Amino acid sequence: MPRERNWKGWVGKQLMFPMLGLWAIAIPERAIAHGATIEYRSIPALEVQASYDTGEPLANAQVTVYSPENPADPWLTGTTDDQGRFIFTPDSAIAGNWDVQVRQAGHGDIVSIPLEGTASNQSTLVVAGSGSSQSTSLLQKAVMAGSVIWGLVGTALFFSARSKKHAHS
Repeated sequence: MPRERNWKGWVGKQLMFPMLGLWAIAIPERAIAHGATIEYRSIPALEVQASYDTGEPLANAQVTVYSPENPADPWLTGTTDDQGRFIFTPDSAIAGNWDVQVRQAGHGDIVSIPLEGTASNQSTLVVAGSGSSQSTSLLQKAVMAGSVIWGLVGTALFFSARSKKHAHS
């Protein structure tokens, strides 16, 4: 006697994989948070603000400051607070680019802060470009989406062939 196919269950199973694929593609870039952004404000001291690409702060991250006079040896080390901030007062007599490196669990970046010979009392905010915080390009998104779809199709075919094999037994 032929088995009746439960169409509701079969249709649900057939639609589950494409729906999961669409859901995976729709996940925001938050899941790809490997880059970092560092911002700074020039006040009597310098405030460095470090965060992931998603805006989440790099809390308790390691900070290393290098002076223009000796860029090979750390001038100051410390950690960011819970909001990813680090405040320090550079030597106003040392003009040049002060490099500030922020790292946490393999993520982070370095920013070069140009200072003139005297400390500035202006409050300016500059967003520094970072090498590791490149946004995902359209081509990369298309390749990721294609990979997800290819994986879902392969998985569906695997289980489809497997269920046919057991049905004939």
